[in-house]
Amino acid sequence: MTRLPQIALLSDGRRLHLQDGPIDLIVEARGASDEVHAAYEAAAHRFTGLLDELCAELPELRTAAAEQTSLKGIVARRMHAAVAPFSADCFITPMAAVAGSVAEEILDAMLRAATFDRAYVNNGGDIALHLGRGEHFAVGLMDRPDRDGMMRTMRIDADDPVRGIATSGRHGRSFSLGIADAVTVLAATASQADAAATVIANAVDLPGHPSVIRKPANELQPDSDLGAHLVTRHVGELSHDEVAAALGSGAECARHLFDRGLIEGAVLQLCGDMLVIGAKDIEEQRPRPLIIENAVDA
Repeated sequence: MTRLPQIALLSDGRRLHLQDGPIDLIVEARGASDEVHAAYEAAAHRFTGLLDELCAELPELRTAAAEQTSLKGIVARRMHAAVAPFSADCFITPMAAVAGSVAEEILDAMLRAATFDRAYVNNGGDIALHLGRGEHFAVGLMDRPDRDGMMRTMRIDADDPVRGIATSGRHGRSFSLGIADAVTVLAATASQADAAATVIANAVDLPGHPSVIRKPANELQPDSDLGAHLVTRHVGELSHDEVAAALGSGAECARHLFDRGLIEGAVLQLCGDMLVIGAKDIEEQRPRPLIIENAVDA
């Protein structure tokens, strides 16, 4: 390791900021001050060198997930395990679960070192959660993550099986094969949520549509794990029926994953319309049309 990560409390004195290269985490734990301090110390210790661990196995992490793997690192193997259930049905690499897997690893280190009431590790919107008895966590949802828009909220309670939240789409940090503005997934773990969000966001699509501009991923980023796969760069005007068709394709994928027990719910957003798969309530901050589909009853 030739550099040290940036590790510091934010100005509010409650949240910890961990940054190393592309990994940028916001961490918050709530509980007794000595336990929180111990948790933050453990987070900082585990974070140091984590990027180097991943870089050491980057070539395999950037290749299509196979049934067997020679990956050694705990985070690398977690990434592979998260994408493995999807590898038979679509192209996916372990990198599809990197953000959630890193968040999960830091939270695990905190839980091994201390006892506290509630905590989250937020890795660019992919979040690992710990909720003690009676605790809850509110998730904010934007119509368009790349600009101001409608804000909605979803509440995760301690009794819920959800401990991971992830969002994917064409406006995110990574390339997308689909046209979703955002797909937010709730799952048992952050790594599972991250992988599933990628798969569902790719499924929100209108293949061959003339208003959708795509480019090979490796023309935009030579070392992209997506290689020559076409990624979405721009989405033009779509009719109401076209938006419904694209969301319907994503919803079919999400329902399939829900039925397999791979996700606990999903929120799909495109051009101001929304589909909700699962039983979670969405609270709107101001009136707007909302489409809700309950996968439990589907």
